[in-house]
Amino acid sequence: MNLEQLRSFAEVARIGHFTRAAERLHVAQPSLSRQIATLEAEFGVDLFHRARGRVTLTAAGERLLPLARRMLADAETARDEMAELVGLARGRVRLGATPTLCTTLVAEVLAEFRARHPGIDVEIVERGSRSLIEALGEGGLDLALIVTSVSSGTGRAALSLEPLLQERLVVVSAADAPDPFTGAGPGSPISLSLLAGIPLVAFPENYDLRVALDAAFAAAGLTPEVAVTGAEMDATLSFAERGIGVAVVPAMVALERRNLRITPLADPDLRRTISVARRADMAPTHASAAFRTVIGEVAESLAATHAQEPRYLEPIPVG
Repeated sequence: MNLEQLRSFAEVARIGHFTRAAERLHVAQPSLSRQIATLEAEFGVDLFHRARGRVTLTAAGERLLPLARRMLADAETARDEMAELVGLARGRVRLGATPTLCTTLVAEVLAEFRARHPGIDVEIVERGSRSLIEALGEGGLDLALIVTSVSSGTGRAALSLEPLLQERLVVVSAADAPDPFTGAGPGSPISLSLLAGIPLVAFPENYDLRVALDAAFAAAGLTPEVAVTGAEMDATLSFAERGIGVAVVPAMVALERRNLRITPLADPDLRRTISVARRADMAPTHASAAFRTVIGEVAESLAATHAQEPRYLEPIPVG
């Protein structure tokens, strides 16, 4: 077994097709097929179910895939570490982040990191928190910026999780339209009961934000009035700007949008924790350690910028 065989196996598993995987790897299709056949012969099991035009993993292939990805990631990490140790002015950081953080915190972090370390390449993977945790466990990422509720955890003992910020969820509405919450007083936090009576732009049901809000309404015995459901974040903000409905979003995505009015929520539990995660069983590379430092500094700066009441962002003390 060698890394090229594992790389071929992982790419076929990802694409589900031998010919397209060979094209992505820039090898001849017969050569790739031989690598897979050699790997199967060495293990004594079939790794793929082969059907016309499509291949899928067998039970053995499912077991091997996360191990193969981890071994390939560890090999890349070793190359990066050795390059840094011999003084080459290069390196790489693989950062995962949720979509809302990519447009806010990550953008600020990247700008600062590139100014300090222009020779280090940064690869961004944009997914939901659960998917990012899986990628970390498989060795596909160095760091991940994830969001959780205050009480939830990763469920993975092999991960190191460092909370950075607590971010309030806020209600956004069209800035050029009448305030839908005039009864609460300008800028006053609003209750869920008041929010439930205003047409709402709701995220898809699998969104963590949607799950948290639905749970809060249910706990209060409320059924919200929904104007639109199923919109992604960019569309949700645009709908709110046009006055189609109000939306509950993380504070950071709304703070710089002048076409939106921001109204805080009175429920103190409607907030989320932003954390940076990494594999606990792997020492960070020099590049990822430097990136982690910048993340912490930018997070502190953002919290200080918005420290006035209402506190949309609050730093979480270390320890």
